Amino acid sequence: MALSSASIANNSNNDFYADHEKLYVATDCIVFGFDEGDLKLLIFKRRVEPDSGIWSLIGSFVQLDEDVNDAARRVLKEITGLDEIFLEQSKAYGKTDRDPGYRCLSVAHYALIRIDDYDKELVESHGAYWYTLKDLPKLALDHDQMVADALSKLRRKARHQPIGFELLPEKFTIPQLQQLYEGIYQRELDPRNFRKKVLSLKVLVKLDEKDKSGSKRGAFLYRFDFEKYQELLESGYNFEI
Repeated sequence: MALSSASIANNSNNDFYADHEKLYVATDCIVFGFDEGDLKLLIFKRRVEPDSGIWSLIGSFVQLDEDVNDAARRVLKEITGLDEIFLEQSKAYGKTDRDPGYRCLSVAHYALIRIDDYDKELVESHGAYWYTLKDLPKLALDHDQMVADALSKLRRKARHQPIGFELLPEKFTIPQLQQLYEGIYQRELDPRNFRKKVLSLKVLVKLDEKDKSGSKRGAFLYRFDFEKYQELLESGYNFEI
């Protein structure tokens, strides 16, 4: 059960750990999006020292009256305007010298968002921008390691769950889906094998619509059948791609 502000205030007045040194707890968010055939990361330039003006992940200190996961969701809501998105803890970072500002432990989270859904004006007002992974600048503190670890976790998860659909629009083509997985794995995939595999998962619904932006013939659009996916997941189905 979450503590009320009054309870926290009372506890602070009766600090049983007052004789021990303190440290800060923060959360940093690795926000992935997919656009124009590339997996992208949302970053901004830090506005506080240390490393002010250096490209950075989006983060915040955890407040006394909130859970760590709630802090991450608060950060994402403040920056993107979104709250119903995929979010998962990645890893905790606690090296003594990771932040020259003060002793600070950070619990990193990675999020997957549909790049057309977020509040663009809100993101721009915070000075945040999307960068492709191959063009990513050097990041502040240990944020480069956070991105590498989150990407590794995303790749492992994508091998067993169709997690990539969290990054796609409601309607998409098989080539677009392949581009997404190539972005996640950072390598090319064989088109025939990929198409055969994803259709065998039985979680795609073919629509009577085509995307003709790439050719006159066009490519059929599909949508993700979430209910079917849940049924197969509960039955122990292997979604490895």
